[in-house]
This record gives sequence, structure tokens and C-alpha cells, in this order.
Amino acid sequence: MPAEQSLPVPVIWGQNFGYLFAQLRDFKSGARKSEQMAAIAQMLEPTDLMPLAQYFSKKAWPDLERPRPAEDIVGAIKRVNAGIVCTSCHLRDLKGDSITPRLAGQTQAYLHKIMIDFATGARSNNDGMTKFMKGLAAQDIAAMAAWLARM
Repeated sequence: MPAEQSLPVPVIWGQNFGYLFAQLRDFKSGARKSEQMAAIAQMLEPTDLMPLAQYFSKKAWPDLERPRPAEDIVGAIKRVNAGIVCTSCHLRDLKGDSITPRLAGQTQAYLHKIMIDFATGARSNNDGMTKFMKGLAAQDIAAMAAWLARM
């Protein structure tokens, strides 16, 4: 059973174009594993990937109206981010850029699962993320996912 088979559903509306395109490409090639997405991606022509990424990237990011994170989570996150500096790639507001995904406001279950997958090596299409996540404790990953989801 592939590691991402039961992956929680991420927010993709308003996600960054280059990131969406790269993930579609990786699902199609098999570089990123997901039984559900591989089945979909295999039906797509290579010329379909860019228009799909453009379509979803032009949608507004949804406001999921989540409460702000608790102060104990914020304190843990400041300590974790000081060590791995998420903002160096995902930028100061953690909304990424063209090729780096937006993390702020993503679903907590998805963020947690993806970070665990990077930490365990179950997801391996980004060596930098694998290295960063392997250095975090499980409780730090859970706190980071909770914080990011509420941004």
C-alpha cells in the first residue's frame, strides 16, 4: 500500500502554479506516489498539466475560518522554525512562491501527513524537505501542522 494512499485532501485552489505543475508531473511520472493521483495523472496528456495547474492556481485561496493557534503552539513553532527556517523557502508569510507550495491555511491533516511522510522517507520527491523533517520530533511536526493550518 503506497504511503499516500489514504492522504487527506489538500487545498489546491489558489495553490502556487509552479508547485501544482511540478506535483502533477511527479504524479504522472511516478516520482510522487499516490494510488489515487497516479490513476488520475495517467489519464492526462502532458499538455493537460499546465492548463490544470493554471486553472487551480488562479482560484482564490479559501478562507476556512480557523481560529488562531494557541500560545503554547506558537512558542513551540518559534523554536522549531529557528532550527529549520521554513520561511527561507516558503517565504515570510509561508504562502510560498511559484514553485514553493503555500503552507499557510492548508488543512492540518494534510500538513501533518505530508510532514510525517517526508520524515519517514515515504515521500521522497524533495530531498530538502526530507532532511528538514527527519530532524523534527513527532510533537514538533504536530505543532507545526496545527500552527500552519490556522495561519
